Amino acid sequence: MTDPDESTEEGLQPPTESIRPFVSRTDSEREAAEVEVDGLSVDPLVAVYRHDVHKARMRGHEHAAESFCGVRVNEAVPLGADRDAALLSRPCGEPEQTLDAHESWFRVSLLTGQQASAMEPVGDIGGALYDVISGEESTALHAAWLDATVPSLFNESPYYPYTSLKYHTLLVAALVDNYRSGFEFDELFLAVSERDGPADSVVVPHRTVLTTPSFAVHVTGAPGGRLAARLGAGPARSFADVWSRLPAVPFAVDEERRWRVLDAQLRRIRSWSTALQYIEEYVAALGPVGAGAAAGAGGDARDA
Repeated sequence: MTDPDESTEEGLQPPTESIRPFVSRTDSEREAAEVEVDGLSVDPLVAVYRHDVHKARMRGHEHAAESFCGVRVNEAVPLGADRDAALLSRPCGEPEQTLDAHESWFRVSLLTGQQASAMEPVGDIGGALYDVISGEESTALHAAWLDATVPSLFNESPYYPYTSLKYHTLLVAALVDNYRSGFEFDELFLAVSERDGPADSVVVPHRTVLTTPSFAVHVTGAPGGRLAARLGAGPARSFADVWSRLPAVPFAVDEERRWRVLDAQLRRIRSWSTALQYIEEYVAALGPVGAGAAAGAGGDARDA
């Protein structure tokens, strides 16, 4: 499998903004707890789940509307979390369009090579988008995004077609929640929970970035007793490295070839939103992962 991170992405109106390199947050950024909107305040985590709706409407930032179906969107995200989450999945700098084919905001599946919209056609995209942004309670919005299909049809940027708008948004939320709790990026972990009950038994509001029928993935500064590995010194396309450092993986790689294949691919995919989307699609296509963690080729999370 070729590394998808080096390919360019599509978009009807390709964005022109560049991604700034990671810099440490200032005290004022760290203390920020609210986003001001028209003289009113909105929960920053509510803002997170609405901040990139324009991408699902196939528009870059410069063409983004301020509202959608009466809901304020395209909000500012505090603490540099949007920038940091972008750096987890795509390189910094200002990309250039080099192919005519790079004109679609629809995500390309790393599993099938097809556009996601062709695999999961949705009749009412606007209505589905409204459902995942219209709530006023941030925990409910997080739950809606975890279960959502429509945001996964779109990529983060026209130049990186395998990335996922759904998982970019969930990563932004996880970073905001951790940063507001006082954690710096270099204190964060990729943590994995095995699931043997309903989804809410393993979901941590805002910090859970993926759920499957048998395990959940979190980005958190408080991994507890979960399988965990540190993210690293700063945000980078490092998913494969971090996954490889887990002390074990949440599926039985020794029992079935399909889970050995999944594990092997996750040790190669560097883009975070691409990797999370790949897990979702792979498990949906091949069925739930068998219960029980198998030994993985990783070091102790404390040394990661």
